[in-house]
This record gives sequence, structure tokens and C-alpha cells, in this order.
Amino acid sequence: MQIVVDTNVFINIIGTKSPYRWIFDKIISGEFSLCISNDIFFEYWEVLETQKNSKIAENIVNFLAIIPSVKLITPFIKWELIVADPDDNKFVDCAISAGAECIITHDAHFDILKATPFPAVRILSPEEFKEIYELTVKTKYD
Repeated sequence: MQIVVDTNVFINIIGTKSPYRWIFDKIISGEFSLCISNDIFFEYWEVLETQKNSKIAENIVNFLAIIPSVKLITPFIKWELIVADPDDNKFVDCAISAGAECIITHDAHFDILKATPFPAVRILSPEEFKEIYELTVKTKYD
């Protein structure tokens, strides 16, 4: 499953005590592919340096650069679907270019995409994503 993770959620999934850590563990195991563009990669790095510290930021981005389940995507079309916060469009462009299952976010700016029929981009909170994932796994093994 290919996913795009907004920075606000990414910062939370790396914490070992985070309720969202399971997402990062599935990326590490290769069950999920994390799709990122260069812009997303550098935003992760910048925010990690600001909210954590430069050593943690360096370790995480170095890990992202080598793990096979992280896919570097080069979006060639800028859809400009989010007007309220144009900086969020990097995640949308990446998701569309990657054919990702969804963008996982808590950011309300992405809600506009729920009413945008084309191109269709699924927006889920980490909680919604977990519900869907658990239903999918349960259905798969029932």
C-alpha cells in the first residue's frame, strides 16, 4: 500500500510511544510504501530540526534515504488544489503522481479534496486510516 504522510502526522509516527507508531513500523517492515518528493523530504527534515533536534533530524532523514519502502516521487504536474495553504500542495502532487492510496493528515486544509472529484485524492486521519486498515486485514483473513 502506497501512502503519503503529511508532516504533522509524520512527526508523530516516529515516536516510540506514539499511538500512530504502528504506521512507521509498517513502513519499516515494507508493508506500506511511504511516497515522498524532494519537497516533502526537506520539509520533514526542517520540521524535525525545529521540533526535535538536528541529530534526530539527520538520523531520520538518513534512514528515509536508504530504506527500500520509501519511494522518491517526482511530480511533474502541480495541481494547485489547496488554495488556503498552497504549501500543502506538495503532498497532493506527490500522492497523485505516485497513485497513492491516501494522504494521512490532521490538517483541515486537505478537506477541500474530499469535495474535489478530479483528480481524486483520499484524505484520512491516522484514526480513519487505522480503522480501514484493520477492516482490510480482518476481511483478508476471514
